[in-house]
Amino acid sequence: MLRRIGLIGACFFAFAASTAFAQDVSSYPSRPIHLIVGFAAGGGNDVIARIYAQKLSEDLRQPVIVENRPGAGAIVATEYVSKAAPDGYTLLIGATGMAINQSLYAKLPYDSVRDFVAISELASFPLILVVNASSPIKSVAELVAHAKANPDKMNYSTSSATFQLVTELFKQKTGAPMQAIPYKSANEMVLAVISGQVTTTIADSGPVSPQVKAGKVRALAITASKRVADFPDLPTMKETGVDVDAIIWTGVFAPKTTPPGVVNKLEGEFMKIAKLPEVAARLKAIGVDAVGTSTDEFTKILKSDIVRWSEVAKSANIKIQQ
Repeated sequence: MLRRIGLIGACFFAFAASTAFAQDVSSYPSRPIHLIVGFAAGGGNDVIARIYAQKLSEDLRQPVIVENRPGAGAIVATEYVSKAAPDGYTLLIGATGMAINQSLYAKLPYDSVRDFVAISELASFPLILVVNASSPIKSVAELVAHAKANPDKMNYSTSSATFQLVTELFKQKTGAPMQAIPYKSANEMVLAVISGQVTTTIADSGPVSPQVKAGKVRALAITASKRVADFPDLPTMKETGVDVDAIIWTGVFAPKTTPPGVVNKLEGEFMKIAKLPEVAARLKAIGVDAVGTSTDEFTKILKSDIVRWSEVAKSANIKIQQ
């Protein structure tokens, strides 16, 4: 009899707990949500975060606060969210660096797959290879020839592991020798080309487009699989004979044990926001495409990119000890 009472009691408490859990999920969110960005305010990921934050706040009727925690190629912010309460109130706006850092660093304070739920890919964008507008180099083939003829003088600017590995992939596909010169931001990378400190860089369209239009840098190729509307005359890497196709993404992540109901709600919200014409137009203005994938789709992209960039890092013999 006592055993039966114990079983009945256990079932009652389990039912009560599950009911309370369901109520908690249905009432989510009941307070402000924080979107943590691992880069400084004003950068591409920050702008993307703020565009989505505004719409998310309107839909959920709660403040959505964008919080910048730059440092160590977004490792600082990523570690912070990995240790946050898994309740849906602290989310990470992560970039392709989530996959690349996992590929490049010998030791990280988190695991990009094990410690996170990849909720939705929010945006994607290609990178553009540029040289100084006054440079005699007018094509990818000429850049490669110049690098091979001047191996001791050829260099490129980079401000993150993402830009570095994409350029290393370019080097592997072309055999062009180039030395990486680090800078603090993508804007500085492009300015280094303009000032003549480096020969070339591969950067996103945000800092590149204004300088191309101003006639300060010359765009040689884009890493997209097809030409883009903003630069209809700019060939893809593959059109120039270089097998490089690299699309960079920005997405939203939650700590791993965040309740499935909360994840599903956020997934639906972000997918819906990505389809809004206003959001697509605002992102297009900075050279970015709105995406809005499901959690399953985004998880597959993350895992695939970790494998891909790990192979590039291994081939380039790059491993950062931390």
